[in-house]
Amino acid sequence: MAKLRILYVASEINPFLQTSEVADFVRKLPQAMQEKGMEIRILVPRFGLINERKNRLHEVVRLSGINIAVGEEEKPLVIKVASIPNAKLQVYFIDNEDYFHRKSVFFDKEDNFYADNDERAIFFCKGVIETVKKLGWAPDIVHCNDWMTSLIPMYLKTTYKNDPIFQSAKTVFTVYNNKFNHKFDKDLISKVKMIDIEDSMLSNLESGDFDGFIKLGMEYSDVVINAEEKFSKNFDSLITQLDNGKKAETIEKDDDFLEEYFNLYNELVG
Repeated sequence: MAKLRILYVASEINPFLQTSEVADFVRKLPQAMQEKGMEIRILVPRFGLINERKNRLHEVVRLSGINIAVGEEEKPLVIKVASIPNAKLQVYFIDNEDYFHRKSVFFDKEDNFYADNDERAIFFCKGVIETVKKLGWAPDIVHCNDWMTSLIPMYLKTTYKNDPIFQSAKTVFTVYNNKFNHKFDKDLISKVKMIDIEDSMLSNLESGDFDGFIKLGMEYSDVVINAEEKFSKNFDSLITQLDNGKKAETIEKDDDFLEEYFNLYNELVG
């Protein structure tokens, strides 16, 4: 039986960067699945807080060099890689000078949410997909974590649905309580659009807020997972607004949670 291939996509991972529980989760789960015989790839943004020299990041020239369209503009994609100390895991970093060289993540020094965080998310999601295509590595499962990755399930079900690298991939979307209060400008819809995506498919994004991104990720993913131990009222209400009958699963972080993910992945592919 062939090894299951799992692509993990997240906004952060230990030990390179930690601002929320996402970083710990994406550090532990991939290693556990690799130890169970699965083949793993991990992609995160190269935020400016990540020290390249200290963490020994280096550019992967063969994967870099393509341009990613964000609205009317195209931005060059740079791919870097580093290994996690004491683990046989490599992490690929999506980089771009305009979007990721600030010495902060989503908020500036005055605690203002960056107005172009939508563009940074679009660039990241498209960059992940194009990088995996360049790797020529077809994942069985794409596990997306947090709002910044929420466009990937939709892109894989629309623009990339016939791409041989992704046509068999199942998507898992894990939601975290990392809510922001910012509302993006109305051109968000036009910036997100790609081939085979109609405006009606992006109706959840019309609100231009955190909830909109979460709803879109839940709508197009095959499985939704609540990272919180208990459903928050906000998250619970988001789930009930889905009209496709999809339920969010809660996998509690107890002694069995790694085994539960292992079984979930196998059931999805089976």
